[in-house]
Amino acid sequence: MRVVKAESKAGRRFLERLFNRRGRIPVRVERSVRRILAEVRRRGDAALVDYTRRFDCPDFSAALLRVPEKEISAAYREVSPELLSAIRLALRQVTEFHRRERQESWFFTREGVFLGQMVRPVASAGIYVPGGAGGETPLISTVIMAAVPARVAGVKRIVMVSPPNREGRLHPALLVAAAECGVTEIYRVGSAWAIAALAYGTETIPPVSVIAGPGNIYVTVAKKLLYGEVGVDLVAGPSEVLIVADESASPEHLAWDLLAQAEHDPLATAVLLTPSFKLARRVREALTVALKKLPRREVAEAALRRQGGIVITRDLSEALSLANRIAPEHLELSVADPFSLLPRIENAGAVFLGGHTPEALGDYVAGPNHVLPTLGAARFASALSVSVFLKKTSLIAYHPAALRREGREVVRLAETEGLFAHAEAVRVRLRHP
Repeated sequence: MRVVKAESKAGRRFLERLFNRRGRIPVRVERSVRRILAEVRRRGDAALVDYTRRFDCPDFSAALLRVPEKEISAAYREVSPELLSAIRLALRQVTEFHRRERQESWFFTREGVFLGQMVRPVASAGIYVPGGAGGETPLISTVIMAAVPARVAGVKRIVMVSPPNREGRLHPALLVAAAECGVTEIYRVGSAWAIAALAYGTETIPPVSVIAGPGNIYVTVAKKLLYGEVGVDLVAGPSEVLIVADESASPEHLAWDLLAQAEHDPLATAVLLTPSFKLARRVREALTVALKKLPRREVAEAALRRQGGIVITRDLSEALSLANRIAPEHLELSVADPFSLLPRIENAGAVFLGGHTPEALGDYVAGPNHVLPTLGAARFASALSVSVFLKKTSLIAYHPAALRREGREVVRLAETEGLFAHAEAVRVRLRHP
C-alpha cells in the first residue's frame, strides 16, 4: 500500500485521482445491459429463465422464479437461534433509526388560500440483494437495509429479488431475513434482468414503483438506464472508506478497517489521511500482518494496490479539507476528540466517530442505512432512507376572493411568458366568477 506526502508529486497525483473518481460506464457493458432490458421487456419470464440458466442455475425454470411460503417457513429450521437473534437485533435498531425519518402531510392557510403537501408511500418497492459468492455468503444486512425503510414508509408490497445458486435456491438466512423484514414476495432472479423484471413486469413478477439496493456494474447500469421508467435509490459504485487519524489511533484497528472495505471488491477504495509518519508506518506494518489472516487476501491486495493509500498531511486541518473534497462513502474520524472535528465535515455518506466505532458497525447493527452514495456523490446525495419510498403531492385550493386578489398578477406573468391560455384561464374566472 503506497505511502505518500500530500504535497509530493506522487501524493498530488493520487489525491487528484480520488477527487475526480467518477462512475464511467464501459460501452460494452451499457450495450449488453440495453440488450438485456429489451429482451426482458419483449420475452418476459422466458428471458429471465434463459439468463438465469446461463449465469446462475443450469436447470432453472419459470416455476422456480417465486419462492413459495413453505420454503420460507422451512428456512427458519435451517437458521441457528444465534443468527436469528442477530438478525432481529439489527432489524430492531435499523427500524428505530428509520422511524425518525418518517414525514407527515402538512397544511396551512393564507387569506382564503388552502395549501399543503400530502405525503404517501409508493404502492410497491423492489429490493435487490446481490448473490454473495454464488449464494454461499448471504448478504443479510442488505435485505434489512433496503426493506426496513420501505416498510417504515408504509409500502404495502415489498418485493425481493436475488440470484439463485446452482441448485436454484436462495440461502435460508436471506429468506428468514426477508420474512422478518416484512417482504411480501421473493423471486430467484438476479443481475440486470432482475432489475428489468421489476421495472417492466413479467408474467410472474408484477412491476414495482421504486427499486433499491446495491449490485454489480450490470445492476447499477440497469438502474441508471431505467430511471424514469421506475424510481431508483442510488446509482452507486464500489465501496470506499476514508480514515482521518491521529497518533491516538490503534494501527491494528486502522489496518482492519481499511481491509474491511478492501475485501469487498478489487475496485474498492481504502485510504488513510494522517499527519503522523509514525502512525503511517505502523499501519502499513499492521496491514502486512493482517493480510496473512484474510481469506479474501487476493481481493484486498488488489484493492489496496489500485485504489488504496496512506497520505501524510501537514495537520488534521489539511486532512479534513482533503476529506471534504474526496466526499467518501464512509468517513472514520479515528482521533482523540472526534466530535470537535464534526462541525467541519461537509461531504460524507456516513461519519464514524472515534476509535471504538468501526465502519462495520454501520454495516450491520448501528441503525443508519449502509446503502450510501459513492464516487464523490456525497457532495449532493444521501443514504437510502424512508423518503425514497415516499411521494409528495402538493395541494392547492383558492377561495373566490383570493383568486380576485392574486389573479391579475397571474395574468401579467402569463402574458409576459407568452402563454395566452394560462392568462385566459384566470381572466375568465375574474369576468365570470
